[in-house]
Formats: sequence, C-alpha cells, structure tokens
Amino acid sequence: MTKNLVVKSNLRNQQRVDVATEARIEKPDGSSLVCSVSNISRTGLMISCGQEQVRELIPGQQTPAPGTWIDVKATFPVPVVAGQPVSVVANGHIVYMRRISRNEFQIGVQFAEFDGNGFEYVDNYVSKLLAASAL
Repeated sequence: MTKNLVVKSNLRNQQRVDVATEARIEKPDGSSLVCSVSNISRTGLMISCGQEQVRELIPGQQTPAPGTWIDVKATFPVPVVAGQPVSVVANGHIVYMRRISRNEFQIGVQFAEFDGNGFEYVDNYVSKLLAASAL
C-alpha cells in the first residue's frame, strides 16, 4: 500500500542544504530529463540545468507566475543508511527559474506530494545534513 503525503506550503522558512546528486524530472506527458540537484529542503529542490533542458521544462523560458506552475515529478536518491540510498518520488511544481550564466539555469521545484515514505526520508536527510553543518 502506497500512502501519499501532501506537503504544506512553507517555502522560505525551510533551511536548504547543498547536495551533489542528480534528479530525473518527468513532465506530465511522460518525457523526462536528468538535472543536477544543487540544494534540497523539506519543501523542495533547486536543480541546475542547461538551456536545452530549460526549453523542454519551461515553455518560453519564463519563470511561471503564481498559480500557473508547471507540474513535474522528481525522482532522486536519498541515503537512508550509509551506502544504501532509496529513490524518493515527489510530485511538485516548477515555481522558480533563474539564469546563472549563458548556459546554466537554476530551477526551483516545490514539493506537493510524496510517494510512500518519501517525506520522512527527505526530512531525516535534511535534518542530518543541517546537524552536521552546525558542528
């Protein structure tokens, strides 16, 4: 039995932690691409990708206006115990886009809903990284 957890919107109040991993971003039409994850919080991911990927994900390459967010599904690894990552699947929305350089963009994905225990995995992972950075 799979339970889905809906994430409450609380964007700016969550601390972000830098990570170096990849996420598969799937659009509603089933097409997908892989981007690098630059940071994660309990409420979302910041991904980095090139211009071609942005063209695929964001029509017109303009940050979506509130309420017209672009639905995506993100699949990414989270280490539960050392050397044993689990694959987290989260439905979400592209809510932010910023050009960093000529061919590098940052895209913010806000989580909306997790499959299974995904939220607990992300919550524990972010807590662990925050605790380690406080030392």
